[in-house]
Order: sequence, then structure tokens, then C-alpha cells
Amino acid sequence: MISPALITRRKSLQWMTATATVPPLVASQASAVEATGSVAPKSVAAVVTAYGKGLHADVLVGKILEGWKQDGGPGPNLRLASMYLDQSRPEDLGVRLAAQNQVPIFDTIEGAVTLGKNGISVDGVLSIGEHGSYAWNQKQQHLYPRRRFFEEITRTFEKYSKIVPVFSDKHLGPVWSDAKWMYDKARQLKIPFMAGSSIPVSYRKPDYAIPMDSPVEAIVAVGFKGLDIYGSHTLDLLQSFAERRQGGETGVAWVQCLQGDAMWQAVDNGQVSKDVLDTALSVGLKVSNRDVRSIRSKNNALFLFRYQDGLPGAVFMLSGYVRSFSVAVKLKGEVRPVGVRIEERPHPRHPHFCYLLHAIERMIHTGQPSYPVERTLLSSGI
Repeated sequence: MISPALITRRKSLQWMTATATVPPLVASQASAVEATGSVAPKSVAAVVTAYGKGLHADVLVGKILEGWKQDGGPGPNLRLASMYLDQSRPEDLGVRLAAQNQVPIFDTIEGAVTLGKNGISVDGVLSIGEHGSYAWNQKQQHLYPRRRFFEEITRTFEKYSKIVPVFSDKHLGPVWSDAKWMYDKARQLKIPFMAGSSIPVSYRKPDYAIPMDSPVEAIVAVGFKGLDIYGSHTLDLLQSFAERRQGGETGVAWVQCLQGDAMWQAVDNGQVSKDVLDTALSVGLKVSNRDVRSIRSKNNALFLFRYQDGLPGAVFMLSGYVRSFSVAVKLKGEVRPVGVRIEERPHPRHPHFCYLLHAIERMIHTGQPSYPVERTLLSSGI
């Protein structure tokens, strides 16, 4: 599905560290130091689908307005300059907080990015296309307007011949053409661009990451809930481990989605390492003591794929059996796989989003992505 020449870690690092600009756009002047309280805060525009309590806009933008713990304490070294709300009501949290903090709400994305002026007036853009009343397709994917948001943001950059860093929440789109268009547009304009899930940067138990250039023999991730909404989280998680393997990223050769008995046939015939799967299951938080194979749900599936370098990838979505994300990796020469549980903590105010926001904060201050958007492009394609 994805050309082996399309995505490589080395190419992405070369792109991210490039300093050349492409006329007529001029890269914004980004601070060369880490984001700290001793440096003036950078201004951001928030382009949002919906902003209610507990939604992604709340746990990202809310931390800029109310602090890391959203209790009025210290927060990121960012300042919310404007908002665009695609769907809102007067009583919504975003509307109330904007009024309390004297943040203007614009009725166009261009207005939010320019602050209604004749030029780009912010240092970065948060594009949060998650939650809200939007259509579903036949595969039960929620059709959030992430590409439309990015099209309008980049159209504004081109109109005023200036770019600033952009973060796009979660996977890049429900279809490959959307994801690839966004990636290509960012590369064309040399936009510092990040996207993806909060799960790869969330709490890990144990706190473990495989060393760079590790000889990965097998890898399996386990997730739960909806195949679209949480499948993207689990794929991003697996990819954040797989991309550190020896030789770097080379792309994906083929993808399958299996359900029912076919999921377990892939384990029995050796397409999926049973030892690695068992390790991933052993570190997860379980909601059932039943045999995992006996639990049937429309939200249970195996995303089975093979990388171009021959490494098999497997993501099991197991609602009704687990209530956590986990990943297990077997390295060549090691006797046992290593399993890691990733914790999605709700209190206080979804703190794992602090790590995602800190990565965004760093990009907006330095002008360099904190990690490659190619990770999310690849998981979106899968």
C-alpha cells in the first residue's frame, strides 16, 4: 500500500533538520532555545471542532489557558491568541473560557491565524479535529474535518507568504488520500508539522523504550474500544516502538484486518508470535477472566501487516478483555519479550496530554518537530 521509498527515518530527519526555505514562503523566526519560563511565551491559534469539558480541545487548549493541571497553576510557555470553533453553542466551555480570558473567537480559520489582520499573527497553530457532530462512513470512521482545517491553514500561509509550526491532532484522516495530501503539503511549504496520539508519550509501566537501531524480531500491540477512535492510538503506539528498529523505517508492504476466528488462526499458524502477544496481554489491565478467544465484539479485530523489511506488525483490538494499551517487543538474542503498559490517566484532567502539549510547545519555540510526523502518516495509512 505504501511505497518502500516513501517513508524512511533518515529522510525524515534530514527534512526536519533542513534550514532552507522555499520561496515565496518565509519560515517564521523560532526561538533556538528550549521552551522555559525565562523565554517570552509564543502565541498560538486553536482551530477546533468542538470544545467541551474533557474533549481534546479542553485537555490541550485548556492547559494553555488554565495551567498543566488546569487549576490556575503554571502551564506551558504558550499564549492562546485566538480560536476558531467549527461547532459551538453559547454555553460551551470553549466559549466561556474565551470570554473569561479575552481570547477572540473568529468565524473563519484565516481570521484566527491572522487575528483579523493582513498577515500571519501567531507563532503556531493547533488543529484539533476531534469530537463534535460529524458524519460517519460505512467503515464507522468519524469524518472529522482534519484535511479541511489543514487546507484552510495552509491556504492562509500561502496567501500571506509566511509559515508557522502546526500540530494536527490524532491520525491524519480516514482515507489515505487525505493523509498523504496533508503530509505532501507540509513538505512542499516546509511547515514544521506534527500530528498523532497522546498515547506514545504517555506514562509507561515499566518506563521503557527500546534503544535506537535495535534488532527487532517481533512486535505486538494491544488496544481496546472503537476500531477507528482507539485503533489509531494503538497503531501510533506500536509505530513509536517499531520505528526505532535496526535500519530505520522502510514502509509497509501489505495490510489486513481480521476478525473472529481468523484473528486466532493468524496466531496458531505463526503469523503472529504467541509469546509476544502473551507478553503484551500479561502487562495489560483486564476486565474479564474469560479466555480471550471466547470474547466476541464488533470492536475486536487484528490489524495484521508486514513492513517492507520483513518485520511483521500486529495490533489486537480486544474490547471486553482489556482496558489499557500495551506493547511487547522481542529483540534478537534476547530470551524473553519485553512488555510495557501505557496508562491513559483521566485525573487530574487527563495529565498524559501534558506530555503531548510539551512536545508541541517545544516545536513552536524551536521550529523543529519533537518527533517525526512520518510516524503518524504511516499509522494513518495502515
